[in-house]
Amino acid sequence: MKDFPLVLGTAGHIDHGKTWLVRALTGEDTDRLPEEKERGISIDLGYAPLKLPSGRQISIVDVPGHERFIRNMVAGATGIDLFLLIVDAHEGARAQTYEHLRILSLLGVERGVVAITKSDTVDQETLDFALLEGKELVPGAPVVATSSQSGMGLPELLKELDEVATEVKNDSGVGATRLFVDRSFTLKGIGTVVTGTLWSGSISEGDRLLAAPQNLSVRVRTVQVHDQTIEQALPGQRVALCIPSFRPDQIPRGTVLVKPGSYPVSYRVDIALEEFEPIANGCRLRIYHGTSENYGRIMRVGDSRAQLRLARPIVAARGDRVVLRAETTVGGGVVLDPDPPRKIDPGRFDLLEQGDPHSIVLSVLASSPEPIAREVLEKRGLLQSHELTEGLSGVVEAGGFYLTQTKLNELKGEVDKRLIERAESSPLDPGVFIAELLPERPWVNAVLDLLPFERRGNKAYAPGVVAALGGKTGQANKLLSELRDTGYAPMKLEDSDLVRYLVEEGKLVRVGGSFGISPEAYERAREIVVGECESSGEITLASFRDLIGEGRKAAQLLLESFDADGMTRRVGDARVLRRRYRGIKESK
Repeated sequence: MKDFPLVLGTAGHIDHGKTWLVRALTGEDTDRLPEEKERGISIDLGYAPLKLPSGRQISIVDVPGHERFIRNMVAGATGIDLFLLIVDAHEGARAQTYEHLRILSLLGVERGVVAITKSDTVDQETLDFALLEGKELVPGAPVVATSSQSGMGLPELLKELDEVATEVKNDSGVGATRLFVDRSFTLKGIGTVVTGTLWSGSISEGDRLLAAPQNLSVRVRTVQVHDQTIEQALPGQRVALCIPSFRPDQIPRGTVLVKPGSYPVSYRVDIALEEFEPIANGCRLRIYHGTSENYGRIMRVGDSRAQLRLARPIVAARGDRVVLRAETTVGGGVVLDPDPPRKIDPGRFDLLEQGDPHSIVLSVLASSPEPIAREVLEKRGLLQSHELTEGLSGVVEAGGFYLTQTKLNELKGEVDKRLIERAESSPLDPGVFIAELLPERPWVNAVLDLLPFERRGNKAYAPGVVAALGGKTGQANKLLSELRDTGYAPMKLEDSDLVRYLVEEGKLVRVGGSFGISPEAYERAREIVVGECESSGEITLASFRDLIGEGRKAAQLLLESFDADGMTRRVGDARVLRRRYRGIKESK
């Protein structure tokens, strides 16, 4: 099986030798800023590729250790798969050692190696104590004594990193494209370049992505991984993207590049809360998610649940992790709902915390008055795959929309009731126009096929229901008798529903819109026109009037109806048969 991309993040107190150790392992100096060179400490994030003994290549993110740059450390720890905790053999664990470990814990980074640095500068007793402390800091993690200056322990460290890398599960990368920007800068002759770890999806040259929450549409000109141009970046890789047409300050650290329409941008996030120190309800905190630093309040819901209310919107997905800081790191949480309803429902939190997607989907759908589109559920992290709802009791999928069986039954009852009422109130015309069956909504066309009606043309009918005269039998008989008595003279029609019924039953022919004639008389008049045209080549209004023995108006209504039927066409003051009607008598 091909090795999947991994990112290793350093951690540890300031001046414990993180950057020196990375330089010794990779040959690259990750301190790139002039002020870092001048002051001799890491201020911002640094990056380097590392080739392990097995031949596997991983990416290293080197983070600053000073307490003033914890925000940069959190940004660097975002998206890492394993850690390299550095502890000075002489000083031992210090304040940022513990805080970095807290942050790693909150971010769910469980695998890594502890490196005791400057091991060749202390006596054996001090080194033994440092090694023991390293084992206590991270129980179960390998601990290696190293020296960046002499190279002591570096082969052993690489071997341990190689082995730990094989233990990291490839459980990331699911979902649409999402990359958190951790650096944004300009290269002369190239333009704006942004870097970050690709959390999910893929990115290729020419892709159009959305920069959120700024809502900017950006085009990717080129894609690189460790200074090598590639066709497509994959989840877990450290990626550099050339983004033309934008300045670095328009796409700063904290920006998220996503596939358009794939993730919610929200001012509220529901989390499962983890605390290192008690967090009071309504407490104002700095909130770190991805590579962004935000401000907001925490609204507690029970002992281990909370809703974050943010000063600026974030782009989150279910399962993401957040870090909460005051003067120091006080806690964090796992995102349960990245775009929750405004009303806090403790019962809904129960389902979210249980992580039962079927129950969660059912709960969300049950609380919605209308069907919900798949993309809306996916944005909230409630549908991770198309297979999720297969066999889900109580949920129905229709054309990309989801609704509960209860809601579908309500719609069925509503439609059934309306069609039955229509059939009872208007037996002559028991159909309802499909476009008027339900209020116009995006989901209506998708749900129509699940509803109990028969489609006849553009109308819906209750199953098995057909038009009937009902109480108008006597009126219909009288009208049909009058039509027979009038012969070729069309008579004025009044009752549109009755007329429509008789036309559909073939007992009346409508002419001129509001006039009618019996089918027998209409057929005889038709034969007269055909006969005259075949003998004389044409028929005029006057000659047709004389042939049927009626007035000019009756003759004109019938001739115009034959024109509309496509049997004749007008040429000057006469009419001639259309080609397909010529020879109609002989064919009979």
